[in-house]
Amino acid sequence: MCRAAASNIVMDPDEQLRTPLFDAMVGLAESRKVSFHTPGHKSGKGISTRFRKFVGPKIFSIDLTTLDEVDSLHKPRGVIKEAQELAAKAYGADRSYFLVNGTTGGNQAMILAACNPGDQVLIARNAHKSVLAGLILSGAHPVFYSPQVDERLQIMLNVTFDETKAAIDAYPECKVLFLTSPNYYGICADLERIVPYAHEKGLVVLVDEAHGPHLKFHPELPASALEAGADLCVQSTHKIIGGMTQASMLHAKATRVNLTMLTNVLRFVQTTSPSYILMASLDLARMQMATEGEKLLDKAIRLAKEARARINKIPGLFCLGRETVTGTLFSQMGDLDVTKLTITVKDLGLSGYQVSQILNTRYNIQVEMADPFHILVIVSIGDRQDDLRRLVEALREIAKEHASPAAPSALASEPLPVFAHEAVITPREAFFADQEYIPLDQSVGKVSSEIVTVYPPGIPVLAPGEIVTGEAVGYLRRMLTLGATVDGLDETNSWIGVVRR
Repeated sequence: MCRAAASNIVMDPDEQLRTPLFDAMVGLAESRKVSFHTPGHKSGKGISTRFRKFVGPKIFSIDLTTLDEVDSLHKPRGVIKEAQELAAKAYGADRSYFLVNGTTGGNQAMILAACNPGDQVLIARNAHKSVLAGLILSGAHPVFYSPQVDERLQIMLNVTFDETKAAIDAYPECKVLFLTSPNYYGICADLERIVPYAHEKGLVVLVDEAHGPHLKFHPELPASALEAGADLCVQSTHKIIGGMTQASMLHAKATRVNLTMLTNVLRFVQTTSPSYILMASLDLARMQMATEGEKLLDKAIRLAKEARARINKIPGLFCLGRETVTGTLFSQMGDLDVTKLTITVKDLGLSGYQVSQILNTRYNIQVEMADPFHILVIVSIGDRQDDLRRLVEALREIAKEHASPAAPSALASEPLPVFAHEAVITPREAFFADQEYIPLDQSVGKVSSEIVTVYPPGIPVLAPGEIVTGEAVGYLRRMLTLGATVDGLDETNSWIGVVRR
């Protein structure tokens, strides 16, 4: 799909320089009006001195509530409405919405808006746990299908066109297709083929594009979900570009989605006291990307490419790149976001968790994520050449220290879990069923009432309603031993919630 043809909405570069919400907030702060409304700190006058001393006083002057000058998120008619309209034009949407509780709320809103109770939803199993929460809230029924795993690198890939086509054809009763693209490793589904086929078969396409708020703004990056024709997508503006943590956007095309329903749903899943600081960061992040995104991303892409090439010269390390695609399972993927550096460390005889800890404690470098085999580094518009040079030199020292002619660690044969567990009841039924907590080792054959994930990336190992298998329990035990964070067990990581039967 040609990017120029992906939308009939024309973006005016001069118009995109505007930041209506942020400007209104600054204007109100500078007016020095007397405040008898929330928040209680009253423009910082009631804030802890230590807090104010560290961050400075100005940030508190724009920590506002719903006022005439700065509009209302739940019924925008002024500057928030203008800011969201500018975002829609920048991203090629019919309507865009500001989100203040992250992509989690956006995933839930997409499902609630597109699905009725009892509807069947075709879901790629690399979905985030927030998607299951949306199913629990909506009462929709999931039909899962799984991406393949690259056995050599031990990475879960994304779904292919052929896999998705087969799933659509096998489950014609499904009304909605839910995809995650890019995944945490930057691997994209082939949306430009998948979306048209899904539409041809009458499905509404929802995309968790948490890791793709930058894709629209550089020709070297994969096509965005909206450019590929998706009906709804949600992006974590805070993850990759200039939004503050929790600040996300939901973009909609109106052809197959009831925008009135979507608007109403967002009123339910978002707070009635939204952070204006988060919304201002969305207004400014959109302006920044729409007016200078390609230039900023040029630098990020160059830094990532240079770092990847240098890492791939270090014995014992391998950094995934587009060149890996040729002749492998990756050749069936849509594309790769090259600003993600997935670095395989297993040939050092170390786990990704160990390398992450060494980088943090010895070199003061913090990575985005670790798993048994890899560390993941996000290169963004905020990184500098010295940052990447420091990372590469630290990795070179670690590799030299652990270089050995011996065989790789036993981790090399550590299998990824099989996610195709048998479901006997729906996630909603399991979540609201009579439950009990039992020792994890005694849970095999029981029905999980929990969303159990290794976090990040937050892909459910077990979903509510699925039968707990020995394989799943063994995998969770091994991940805990390696130092992973497992969400969905009790605080001791020894007990799990199951349906009482």
